[in-house]
Amino acid sequence: MCGKALFCDERVFACESNHSFDRAKSGYVNLLQSNRKHAAVPGDNKEMVDARSAFLNAGYYEPLLKAVFEEVRRYVPKNDAFVLDAGCGEGYYTKAIAEASNGARVAGVDISKSALAIAAKQVKNVQFAVGSVFHLPVADGTCDVVTELFAPYCGEEFLRVLKPDGVFLSVIPGARHLFGLKTLLYETPYENAVKPFSLPGFSFVSKREVKKTITIQNKTDLWNLFAMTPYAYRTKREAQEKLLSCPLLTTEISFWILAYRKIKGA
Repeated sequence: MCGKALFCDERVFACESNHSFDRAKSGYVNLLQSNRKHAAVPGDNKEMVDARSAFLNAGYYEPLLKAVFEEVRRYVPKNDAFVLDAGCGEGYYTKAIAEASNGARVAGVDISKSALAIAAKQVKNVQFAVGSVFHLPVADGTCDVVTELFAPYCGEEFLRVLKPDGVFLSVIPGARHLFGLKTLLYETPYENAVKPFSLPGFSFVSKREVKKTITIQNKTDLWNLFAMTPYAYRTKREAQEKLLSCPLLTTEISFWILAYRKIKGA
């Protein structure tokens, strides 16, 4: 609200201008400004969060989890570093980021209270705050590493909070990610558009592709996969019924892990 530092005890975050925020029972703090334009329930709702949490915890994306762990360990510079997971969701990847960060301080920000209620309960060594990636509640030039996995990209904010020469790690879906699911749902399935990797203000450092073919053998996991994707909002009822009648699904999963370094002066 004022850009000044927040100090906290066990329950209350406050600044010298007397702005204060209570920590929720589950452990996160809500720093989302009410005077900014947001939906009535910002971010992913409880149903979508629960579906994603159940699907991820079933282990289908474990190859990506392992690769994220390895890439974070590669780029976190020292144990007194500060790592921010922007758009952290329910904390599935944030936990691996914290474990890979060599004792660094780790924080997660997401706009969904439903997601952070899960994250704060499951990951105890990370500080979580409800906030927008387009207006991060983080001071200028304080982050050694910013991670962003499938969350909205906001280059200006990421550059603002990163230290000079700081690292930005992004995960995006590959061209044929979940193509088997699309084939089941749509008459004309399409590949994802993978944009050029260059980003203003950053120098491109490295890329890592993660691919695997998975088979989902029960309807609960299959429905959770569908419900955690944007397809749940734009798929016709007939296609949803086809999904519910499917005994199993084999599909590709495909991701790119991209590493960038902030250009000094950006």
